[in-house]
Amino acid sequence: MKHYIIIAICFFAFYAGVGQEKIVNTVQPTIMVLPFTKEGQDIRTILEEDFNKRIAIAEVKKAFDSRGFTTKDFVGSLKIALKETTLNSGNKTDLKANVIRLSGADFYVEVEVYVQESSSGNSVKLILQGYDSFTGQSLSNEVGESGKFYTDDIAKLSQKAVESCAEEFLNTLNAKFGDIVENGRSVRINIGFSADSEYNMDSEISNDGDLFSDIMEDWLDENSFKNYYHIQGISESEMIIDDYRIPLKDSNGRNYRASKVARALRKYIKSIGLEVKTDMEGSGKINVIIQ
Repeated sequence: MKHYIIIAICFFAFYAGVGQEKIVNTVQPTIMVLPFTKEGQDIRTILEEDFNKRIAIAEVKKAFDSRGFTTKDFVGSLKIALKETTLNSGNKTDLKANVIRLSGADFYVEVEVYVQESSSGNSVKLILQGYDSFTGQSLSNEVGESGKFYTDDIAKLSQKAVESCAEEFLNTLNAKFGDIVENGRSVRINIGFSADSEYNMDSEISNDGDLFSDIMEDWLDENSFKNYYHIQGISESEMIIDDYRIPLKDSNGRNYRASKVARALRKYIKSIGLEVKTDMEGSGKINVIIQ
């Protein structure tokens, strides 16, 4: 059995309902198809070394194209990522993550491709898993199978497997995208304290007797998209916000990144007289450490 995994970043137009009207949302994510690489594999050459993998990628790309998707050039994005990696050779970087980030795409789809060869016929099985490329949140999952045929035409088998699951997959992805447009993206925020900090969540910060946890809740309420956030738990040493919503785009139509939330939160905490550090884990988790 040959096992392949492919990643696609998806583009589609979304129609959003407002009241009784239907309007065309101008938010249009992009699509890019690229190979997933296991540890030790070279993303720069993996397609060159496997003809069947190139066929499978082409069929996935074709399926998206036929449904109105628009695709970006993986090789072009890879070249840009390689150039950036060279210029920043002193920093450790994930080349695949850089390709996704530099593409500016909103979603990616992991497509696992299994080519099964047997005496009773050959087949292709696909597992499609769609994710928000900014937060890693799972959005859509489907399994497609070609069925067994006495043929070595992997392209036709891949096409049959894609056709068996693409419609349901894209419908779900489209619905989840609509929810993100309407209710925002979800990011996670962990707020804690350094070991030698004189503060904790129960420290009185304001002259009104507000605790630090009270002030943080007020900030979350005022700054979350549509005032939506969910606190998983609060203790003396930390506050865990497992669902803080941010808009899909900023006021200039650019992708709204979680790093903007980290910057705004850092500035606010410094404005109330506390020293603070922030860092990002991936694209969807913010760690805030009070000094």
